[in-house]
Amino acid sequence: MIRKLRLFALLSLLFASTFAFAAETGKHAENQSPVPAEGKALVVFVRSSFVGNNISASVYEAPDGETKFIGIVQNKQKVAYQAEPGVHRFMVIAENADFVDATLEAGKTYYILVSPRMGAWKARFSLLPIHPDAKAEYSTQSADFKKWMEKTNFVEVTPSNQAWYEKHKADIEEKKADYLKKWTVMLPQDKAVLTIKPEDGV
Repeated sequence: MIRKLRLFALLSLLFASTFAFAAETGKHAENQSPVPAEGKALVVFVRSSFVGNNISASVYEAPDGETKFIGIVQNKQKVAYQAEPGVHRFMVIAENADFVDATLEAGKTYYILVSPRMGAWKARFSLLPIHPDAKAEYSTQSADFKKWMEKTNFVEVTPSNQAWYEKHKADIEEKKADYLKKWTVMLPQDKAVLTIKPEDGV
């Protein structure tokens, strides 16, 4: 029993050291009302939940090739990303990795909820598209969405955030590859829920 407890403590420490974030989180952005840049689509990752309040989540553009670090999102924060129009895959990393596929249209703004849930070691996170349809589970027309936007602030990447990413890039790529195996075999109807279409932009 003691050996098991020691092993559990060692693994917990190893995991924490691998995916712990720098004490400094994203800095408060000067522009709190970003809009799509000319010829670009704006993607906003927003997080507002008390679950996993002390755990940071990192978000990325994650095509089959090289991953691009977008930023770190803590509770009551949001990150804006200027993206090229077309097909994208976005990813969140914490204890797990989760994905959203998106087809973006220039001049539009798209919203993705960074949603925590409890995991084995710490909080896991999901990426959930927010749709303009009022009947959608997550809708830009809902009272919840209005509350999320009012109670969160835009943040930007700091040098320490970027340094953390460079240090853990190999671990992130390994986790990405591992969870992509599950993503690729997901049923089409399930993956459709986690897909952003051009008309989802506002």
